[in-house]
Amino acid sequence: MISSLLRLFALRPFLTMAILGIPVIVLIAVGLLTIVLMKFLVFVVLPIMAAVWLVRWLFRKEERQPTA
Repeated sequence: MISSLLRLFALRPFLTMAILGIPVIVLIAVGLLTIVLMKFLVFVVLPIMAAVWLVRWLFRKEERQPTA
């Protein structure tokens, strides 16, 4: 059974690419998209969130101190 499938795939390369190639391409695309989104999160979103948090924290500290 396996040898007949291998023979079929050897004779029809487009069928092989359609059956085996598309899932591999989808896996590669999903992996690359995941890497890009994680880099975006780490290098863009987190620094912006940290800066906003720091600014809010500093201004909140100024408001709490009593004036003489």
